[in-house]
Amino acid sequence: MMMRLVQIANGTERRVAIVIEPELVLLSDVRSTYILARRALELQKDITALAQSLGSDDVLRYDEVYSGKSSWRLLAPIDVPGDPQKMLVSGTGLTHLGSARERQAMHATAGTVQEEIDEAKMTDSMRMFEWGRRNGRPAAGSIGIAPEWFYKGDGSVLVAPGGALTIPGHAEDGGEEAEVATVYVIAANGTPHRIGMTTGNEFSDHVFERKNYLNLAGSKLRQCSLGPELVIGQPFEDVRGHVRVLRGTETVWEKDIRTGEENMAHSLANMEHHHFKFAGHRQAGMVHVHFLGADALSFGSNVRLGEGDVAEVQFDGFGRALRNSIRVEEALTAPVQVAVMR
Repeated sequence: MMMRLVQIANGTERRVAIVIEPELVLLSDVRSTYILARRALELQKDITALAQSLGSDDVLRYDEVYSGKSSWRLLAPIDVPGDPQKMLVSGTGLTHLGSARERQAMHATAGTVQEEIDEAKMTDSMRMFEWGRRNGRPAAGSIGIAPEWFYKGDGSVLVAPGGALTIPGHAEDGGEEAEVATVYVIAANGTPHRIGMTTGNEFSDHVFERKNYLNLAGSKLRQCSLGPELVIGQPFEDVRGHVRVLRGTETVWEKDIRTGEENMAHSLANMEHHHFKFAGHRQAGMVHVHFLGADALSFGSNVRLGEGDVAEVQFDGFGRALRNSIRVEEALTAPVQVAVMR
C-alpha cells in the first residue's frame, strides 16, 4: 500500500500527518516519522498499517500549510528530533547517464564528450560510470561493482521544504541537484530497513568540484533539502520529473528529468548493499538519508544560482513539489580560528 507522510510543526508542537489530498490527516501519539518507524519495528507491524491505526479526526488543509498561510509549517519529512547526529546524510553519484555526461564534460581537458568516451581518453568519472553500467546491476544474490559514494553531513544539514539553501561564505558556488533520496532506519539487531523515498535537492558546489574531481568530497559538504512528503511503497522503476530555477517571476532554466532503476546504471539493491556493507552504517537507531543521483543540473547549462533564486523539484508519484530559495552568505575573509587547550 502506498502512503505519503509529512511532518509539521506549530511552535513547539509537532505532528505527523497522512497526505490525503487536499487534506492532511494528523496522527495521534507520534511526534515524528522517526518514532513512527521505530514503533513499527518494535511492534513488528507494517508502518502504513500503524499510521492508519493512529489516524485522528484532526484535519488540516494541505494548501494552507504548503503555501505558508497556516500557523503550521512543513518540516523535512524525516529527522531525529533533538539528536541530529543520529542521522547520516550521504549519496551516490554517477548513477544516471545525464549526470555522467555532465561530470565528464566538467572534468574533461580536451575534446568533446563523445570523443572522450574512448576508453583511453576517459576521465576517471566517466570510467567509473562505465564500470557501473557494465556491472552495477548484478543478478539477484550477487554483488556488483561499488558506485561512487559521498558524505554530506548529519541531520543538521537538512533544510525544510520552503526554506533557504545557503551558499556559505567559503563556497565558490551552490547549485541544485534534483534527486530522489531513500530513507532508512536501523533496527535494534542492526538490520537496515527502508522506510520510503522522498524528493530531494542535494545541492553542491560545482565550481569548486570542476577545478579538480578530487574536490568532490568537499563540494558535497553543504545543506540539502527533502520533501515535503515521505512516500512509502512508491514504485521506483521509471520515475519522471521536472526541475526548474526561478528568478523572480522568470523561469531561467528548466528540464524534464527521469530517474528510477530503468534509467540508472546501478540497481537500488546494489547501491544499498555497498552503503550498508560497512558495519558503521548499521548502528541501531540510526537514520540514513541517501541521495540516488541526478539526471541533469542547471550548472551544466551555465546557470549560476544567486540570492533569491528558487529551485523547484517535482517527481511523479512523490507528491507536491519541493521548493527552496537560495541565500548567499557574505564571503569569508578571515580564517577560522582554533583555540588551543592548555
